[in-house]
Amino acid sequence: MIQTFSSTIRRKEMDAVLTCMVDEKTGPGELNMRLIQAVKEFTACDGAVAFRSATIALSYALKALDLPAGSEIMISALAPSWQYVAVETLGYKPLVLDVSEESGLVTAEIVAEGAKAGGRLLLLHETMGIIPELEKIAALGIPLIEDISHSVGAVVEAKEDGESAAGEDGKAAAAKNAGSFGVYAIMGLEEFDTITAGGGAILMAPRRREWSALKSFTDSAPRTDILPDINSALAFVQIKEFRRNEDIRKTIYASFQHALLSGKNRTFVREHGDGSTIWSFPVVLSGSFKDAKQYASRKEIEIRPAYEDSVIALKDEELSASCKKAKALFLRTVLFPLYPRLGSEAVTKITKVLGTLP
Repeated sequence: MIQTFSSTIRRKEMDAVLTCMVDEKTGPGELNMRLIQAVKEFTACDGAVAFRSATIALSYALKALDLPAGSEIMISALAPSWQYVAVETLGYKPLVLDVSEESGLVTAEIVAEGAKAGGRLLLLHETMGIIPELEKIAALGIPLIEDISHSVGAVVEAKEDGESAAGEDGKAAAAKNAGSFGVYAIMGLEEFDTITAGGGAILMAPRRREWSALKSFTDSAPRTDILPDINSALAFVQIKEFRRNEDIRKTIYASFQHALLSGKNRTFVREHGDGSTIWSFPVVLSGSFKDAKQYASRKEIEIRPAYEDSVIALKDEELSASCKKAKALFLRTVLFPLYPRLGSEAVTKITKVLGTLP
């Protein structure tokens, strides 16, 4: 059976972790600092801190923003459920937004309506590595925390049309990395995130002003909040190997996308094309999940509901009426295996199934 997910961990990653264990450097230390330096170089952020969980990372971001307790924080109905739980745990109120059917993401228009309903901040999960309308959303002036757990490494190219392509000095606007549009960005390092450390998250500040505000809190963070070296060693190598892994993912994605065109199902629109990160291969079914799962299983391919750990999965009854598009995608979207360790034989088998999927 071809599993839906498989680790990208190879010999290099295992060697890094084993070396850390042999040297007895398992707590937060030198490797954590090396990881932060690699993250700064990779994302071009001004500063970063590696924490033991995304919830801890979010708590420090909210401290730095000085967001009043009880404020409403906007999240997508298809964001991972930890966001809803964390927002409530930290003393805030989740304001759950519906999504676009074409991308599975919130749009600038949806966010603007959320702000009118009381939303004070947007926690934006860039699900499936697909880039949302970041420039339009940022232009709303609402504080934004990007969750780039799926989209790390993605690039938003400057627009080529009219005045939007140039800056104030008339020069062409530069491309921007995912994670650089908000006041802060969170990059999860959990098992199924694009870059994994077996757990944890990195909180990044794109610019110096935001980093100064954040640093005043993180400098006194207890060691129990900081990511241990044993996890940092794994994430460090994953970042170094990212481009190679991503090239493989993009090649596989192109084959799967082409195969899907001959069938009656679809995948999501990726406005930024090559700039997006490939996290997995989502398929929006025209038929039932049960039929698709049975068909794929007969071909020894495991598929899973794409949003089984989402906010709407956690709060289904509460959100079904207000988040109808998200509910439809929750019921009809599945993930097919797509990861660097897929062999050519497995890729060929999955490609055939995608073209004939009921």
